[in-house]
Amino acid sequence: MQEWVLILLKTIGLFILVWAAVRLLGKKSLTQIDTVNFMCYFIIADITLLASVNIVPLFYAFIVLITWISLPIALDYLSIKSKMLHDLIKGKESVLVKHGKIMEENLLKTRMTGEDLLAQLRSKNVFNLADVEFAVMETNGEINPFLKSHKKPITAYDLSIKVAPQAEPQTVALDGNLLEEPLASLGLTPEWLKTELNKMGVALENVFIAQVDSSGDLYLDLFDDVPQLPPPKIKEMLYATLEKCQADLTTFSLETEDTEAKTMYSRNAQKLEDLLKRLRPYLLR
Repeated sequence: MQEWVLILLKTIGLFILVWAAVRLLGKKSLTQIDTVNFMCYFIIADITLLASVNIVPLFYAFIVLITWISLPIALDYLSIKSKMLHDLIKGKESVLVKHGKIMEENLLKTRMTGEDLLAQLRSKNVFNLADVEFAVMETNGEINPFLKSHKKPITAYDLSIKVAPQAEPQTVALDGNLLEEPLASLGLTPEWLKTELNKMGVALENVFIAQVDSSGDLYLDLFDDVPQLPPPKIKEMLYATLEKCQADLTTFSLETEDTEAKTMYSRNAQKLEDLLKRLRPYLLR
């Protein structure tokens, strides 16, 4: 067999092995890789290259690769079982700002300058050091600041406002194809999506991406670059329908001369009014 064929076959085999190794080492972004995993990735890549071009015998390369794949997995397991080993293997976080004051000694230990700290804070949209109550450097080198109470963004909880729970949007159509499973997870049917598309005069084949959020609002992006279509206001339409029913019941109670019917209309109008008050935070945003 020719040498280039052997190199090709070995490269493909090593690629599969390294791919499996990376999957075993875990799903982490480059910013989350710790020192141990960084070392392992570097050595695995180096050994793979040397084995592919016959500089290192394949058998020895295989032993080295298995060792460098097994060691980080074993260390990860040990770090899960013991906090002391976790700190020894992964390192400990460093407090850089405490009670609004920079901890210069910790900054020196992490080999950071004041400008480095300010640059990291700016990457977190914190431009004023006076706004920071607490900041910590994680073991992967990322800095997470905690703002002072009066500088934190106001939330609906702070204002005692009830808001509807949110879930991730579901992609219900992609590249002109309808996706039934995401629709079913939202309690919707393909017929519902087709009806909504017909209301907007859009063919399914022209839909690049269609998403539905947890409130039932539909977002569309089409293949042809037409002006953005307004999303259907399902919640607002439901609220308006209930509001109209409540108004009609009130009108009926005022117009009828039948005492029993007047009482029934008034009672149901009040029930709908109470229901609207409870639903307002969820249907109107």
